[in-house]
Amino acid sequence: MLIDPVTVLAAAPTPQLVFSIVKQDGYGSERTDTGGNGYTVVTNHSKPKGGGDRHYVQLTQTVNATDPYSGAVRKVTASASIAISRPSIGFTDAAMVALAVALRDYVWDTEVTPAKLIQFQS
Repeated sequence: MLIDPVTVLAAAPTPQLVFSIVKQDGYGSERTDTGGNGYTVVTNHSKPKGGGDRHYVQLTQTVNATDPYSGAVRKVTASASIAISRPSIGFTDAAMVALAVALRDYVWDTEVTPAKLIQFQS
């Protein structure tokens, strides 16, 4: 099991992130940034029927964004994992790159590391 909380050092423009467990079972965990920055990390581990192991880490960020067409402010969420998903509003190219970099920083943080993830730690 990874330590709780996991602290990821700041990497501009992303602030330091401190992820505390909000949910955990034998298959993974969900951690939320205690700094109120809108970040959540979900880690899942599974053993597919065909054999092998599957380890999945997803970092999401939720922000309030103004819709340029209606002017309405609404909550939107972007995510970075093996695939990166960006909502139609609220996140620039730079913000999406920063989200992907924050995911990389989490996975390669000395408290996490890919080696620990493939050992089913989360």
